[in-house]
Amino acid sequence: MGVQVLIKEILHSPIVVFGCGNPLFGDDGFGPKVIEALQKNYPLPPSVLAADVGTGIGSYLFDLALIEPKPSCIFIVDAVSQPGREPGALFELSIEDMPLPKKTDFSLHQFPSVNLLLELQNLGGVKIRILAVQVKEIPEKVQPGLSPAVEKQIEACCEWLQKQILVEIESIGQETNADVG
Repeated sequence: MGVQVLIKEILHSPIVVFGCGNPLFGDDGFGPKVIEALQKNYPLPPSVLAADVGTGIGSYLFDLALIEPKPSCIFIVDAVSQPGREPGALFELSIEDMPLPKKTDFSLHQFPSVNLLLELQNLGGVKIRILAVQVKEIPEKVQPGLSPAVEKQIEACCEWLQKQILVEIESIGQETNADVG
């Protein structure tokens, strides 16, 4: 799916789920695998768009910073390395808590542009939720496939997303009702 097609779909989706990562580099492929499972096995409401953005999330975030209307909530699923966590641990991160290499590294297999996320959150009023999995390792060379500890978390991640999406939909409905009232 091209950037322009996806941006048109985002314009009509109050909730967006982005799966980030490069499936050619081991556990970094977690985000795309979650999107694949979510689309295949978990029914999503029509107001929700789930998209595998691979390593290209920066382009989408840049476009989202410029367009209106913006989604109410963006979920980002990504793989990170945080010292002290067990491989396969699932946890929610704030933008500010993202590991330093993810904040500053613009290479092909790292999460780009925390500044765009902050702008969307602080200036655009978009709720940003980041669900991360602790990697076992990200190989230096091409090596497709998730480690067993990370692969085991795909279903748990999809279930978490499904529950949290419903919470966000309810929140959007309450905001709409409050605006009308």
